[in-house]
Amino acid sequence: MPDQEKEKKIKNLLEQQRDFFQQGETRQHSRRREFLLRLKLGLQEREEDILSALETDLGKHPVETYAAELGIIKQEINYVLKRLKKWMKPRKSRLSFLHFWSRGAVHTEPYGNVLIISPWNYPLQLALLPLVDALAAGNCVLLKPSEHSPATSLAIEEIVSDYLPSELVAAVQGAKETGKFLLEQQYDFIFFTGNKQVGRIVMKKAAENLIPVSLELGGKCPCLVDETARLDLAARRIVWGKLLNAGQTCVAPDYVLVHHQQKEAFLERAREAVSKYYGSNPAESPDYPRIINENHFQRIKNYLDNTKGRIVLGGETDLENLYIAPTIIDDITPSDALMQEEIFGPLLPVLEYEDISRAREIIDSFTTPLSFYLFTRDSRLKKQLIQEIPFGSGCINDTLIQASTPRFPFGGKAESGMGAYHGRAGFNLFSHHKTVIEKTDLFDIKLRYPPYQGKLKLLKRLFRWF
Repeated sequence: MPDQEKEKKIKNLLEQQRDFFQQGETRQHSRRREFLLRLKLGLQEREEDILSALETDLGKHPVETYAAELGIIKQEINYVLKRLKKWMKPRKSRLSFLHFWSRGAVHTEPYGNVLIISPWNYPLQLALLPLVDALAAGNCVLLKPSEHSPATSLAIEEIVSDYLPSELVAAVQGAKETGKFLLEQQYDFIFFTGNKQVGRIVMKKAAENLIPVSLELGGKCPCLVDETARLDLAARRIVWGKLLNAGQTCVAPDYVLVHHQQKEAFLERAREAVSKYYGSNPAESPDYPRIINENHFQRIKNYLDNTKGRIVLGGETDLENLYIAPTIIDDITPSDALMQEEIFGPLLPVLEYEDISRAREIIDSFTTPLSFYLFTRDSRLKKQLIQEIPFGSGCINDTLIQASTPRFPFGGKAESGMGAYHGRAGFNLFSHHKTVIEKTDLFDIKLRYPPYQGKLKLLKRLFRWF
């Protein structure tokens, strides 16, 4: 367990946040706007610290950090600020004649005290993006950044403590035992991003106290390339999506299903794309990130050591530098070791299929993915697969970009998660939606009251009419 002093600090922070929430300041638009602007200022003024931290933790190039983390958070803040006042207004709706002389509206109110637990793979984005939405909805937040990305977690803690009051937002550092202790406390909502194993623990702990949760998990995200696809474009975008952050991306294409007539051409173009992006020796490229730590390095290397497939590109590893080369593997079957769990690394298995029914069988043999990608020019196939394949979100003729806009919800389904955020969806996720109907007191219709004798026929007519 965390030491007693740390436990006491966490409990004091929670108590301060509960008291602050009860004061009602977070219910005011002006205060929510102020808090979001403070966070934005912190990101602007500490940008160099953030870029340096991500390079330290994951070897990310500043361009990749800005495009996939910092820029997305700033975009979210700007999007929310422009629309927040409108979102906070009660949403009115017309009522039927059965509610004669009534008016109704849905009011949004913050849950109260929120716990956000974030992962290490996008340690800035996946901590602060839900924080933006939680603050927009008027909540107080206890934020647990990942211990596996210590430089970024420290940068987050410094920004939060320097630009926002601790009674509103506080970052708590610590490893597994700290996370366990945090989950034993009482909250009004829990938001978790991470793997399924920890997600089950979070959900179980939340269930013990009847706390609502949102789980952003993962899974084996399939990518299907049919015989009509433009292969050069498909290869470039799939390789980019797979190797961003060295494959440590929950929405990365986990494996590729390629029509057998296209497979050899696809493999060649994929090799060309890797070479164009990272050169003949990606280990020397300043643009190619590293694996987060030794444990994950060994996990990914075990996949390489135990695969029955044929490595057509890459395969090199360097433990000292936590480097695993961009690797493309052919002759893979669904029973291969690579296909049993989400890879979460720079290994791209390529499977071939002859007809779409076989491709569907392979996809359906795994749990519901967080994302699905389809490269095709066949409009009928697009419509068919979007309707028939369950997944959280996805793209046609691209990868990853569905997770980078505040204009659409982002979240999983079934084992890939529950709940969606970004933009209006995030505001809604962190809000309770309270329905209020106001009825006139000028008169009262007696039909609904006992005794009921002789009223059934009239009641049926009313329901048919209205």
